[in-house]
Amino acid sequence: MSNQGHKQQGAEEVLDEKMKEIELKRQEQEAQVHAAQAGVQYINLEHFPIDQDALSFIEEVQARALGVICIYQEMHIRKVAAVHPEHQAVQEFIQQFSNNGAIKVDVVLTSQHSWEEAMKLYARLPKKIVFSDDVTISADILAGFQEKIKTLDDLTHALAEVQMTDKVAMILAGGLKSDASDIHIEAEENRIIIRYRIDGILHEVAQLPSETWQQVIARIKLISKMKINITSKSQDGRITIRLKDDAVDVRVSTIPTAFGESVVMRLLRSSHAAHTFEDLGLRGSAYALLEKEIVRPNGMIITTGPTGSGKTTTLYAIVNKLNDSKTKIITLEDPIEYKLQGINQSQVDAEKGYTFAAGLRSILRQDPDIVMVGELRDLETADTAINAALTGHLVVSTLHTNDAAGAIPRFLAMDVKPFLLGPALNAVIGQRLVRKLCEKCKKQTLLAPDMQVRVDALLAELPDAEKAQLKTEKIFYFAVGCEVCNGMGYKGRVGVYEIFQVGDDIEKAISEQRVSEAEMRDIARAQGMVTMAQDGILKALDGITSVDEVFRVTE
Repeated sequence: MSNQGHKQQGAEEVLDEKMKEIELKRQEQEAQVHAAQAGVQYINLEHFPIDQDALSFIEEVQARALGVICIYQEMHIRKVAAVHPEHQAVQEFIQQFSNNGAIKVDVVLTSQHSWEEAMKLYARLPKKIVFSDDVTISADILAGFQEKIKTLDDLTHALAEVQMTDKVAMILAGGLKSDASDIHIEAEENRIIIRYRIDGILHEVAQLPSETWQQVIARIKLISKMKINITSKSQDGRITIRLKDDAVDVRVSTIPTAFGESVVMRLLRSSHAAHTFEDLGLRGSAYALLEKEIVRPNGMIITTGPTGSGKTTTLYAIVNKLNDSKTKIITLEDPIEYKLQGINQSQVDAEKGYTFAAGLRSILRQDPDIVMVGELRDLETADTAINAALTGHLVVSTLHTNDAAGAIPRFLAMDVKPFLLGPALNAVIGQRLVRKLCEKCKKQTLLAPDMQVRVDALLAELPDAEKAQLKTEKIFYFAVGCEVCNGMGYKGRVGVYEIFQVGDDIEKAISEQRVSEAEMRDIARAQGMVTMAQDGILKALDGITSVDEVFRVTE
């Protein structure tokens, strides 16, 4: 090309640039007029320092669909730039984004070009967990968060490195990696404490500076659909996390405290609902007895224990085992913890009058074969359940008592009629959860003399059938701690059980109201019941748990 040709091309390029500049200026002027007509502030985003944390509050797909972008956030204030703030879809989004007025959202108008340039900032955002009605965490993203927290000691450092919008995601990722059942976030005077409940025990795993509290709590409330401006009373919310091969339902609750609010997030994994009896830790005569009792066409099976002892998990295992196309199973729960395929699940709503008693009466009109009731809390519910058990239904439920023997005195203390209770009950289960020794680091140990005496006494009282299966050499193990178990020495939990059948002797004792816990326990043991403590010692002999753990939980 000649020099003249180059000059001509250069002049054309300069002219094109000049024309573009004029067109962009015209667009900005039109946007200013548009803003004045709409009664909102105009802003040119090319000259505005957009907050990356703010950008994350609106998903890119939604921002592109509506022509909006979040450019600023602080505490309960957000600033959103929109190309067409007068559009109904945008106004509806702003109402939703403000959590129905709980968050102050300032809307400003920007030009199409200005908005398009600002949208390029999304490409610079680090990958993160996106929270909405359903939260999707890809395996890659989750692995990225968890890579930063190889041990729980790493969590505080990892939290310091991520943006505010990612801190809650990081806390959740740590909870999932450590298989925590609950995450506690608590405000103190000079710090925020994060604790995980792992295998039933709370562990402090991280701290955050107290000045970050308002942003952390606002983020948690935003993603769990709570009212951000309500701080003086308790609230409940939920998040659903969809992983590659699992779903996690996160139940969030807050209560006001002296230095802010206490947040607890319960992690309910759908995969945890698919336990078999073997997974639970049922063995020997207890396994055989329960298998026999659950196939009876009617009657009632009760599982007992304190809160957190795995009672609901046992009920789920029972109904899962009985679930087939020929059987109608309905559950009544408060709340529904896990979704079970092929089973009708109903949730109590006491505020609307749908109590356990009212719900159970309604369920019995649905022609069920098997009914699972989350808890028998009062006489009305207990009476309805007993009548159902006597009229052709199998009922499984729970009671809060210390052991299996305490169930019958508890029923009678509720004023249940003894002549109905005996015939209705098939079996009673007592249970606790013990931590399982880490297979990587557990070591053999010799028991202290006093501990050995206690163990020998329990083994001596075993039924003959169980004694016959005892190994000659009795080896026990203790917890050490390693990287695999985060230095705890334990990883996972398993149940220890006691189960007795309600036979003629117990029915007679109930009818005669000879129902102290001691008397019930004596009759059950005479029938061959292995106690929870004995079951725990047998599991300790198998190297599953430690003797210390058995006595911690059962005594």
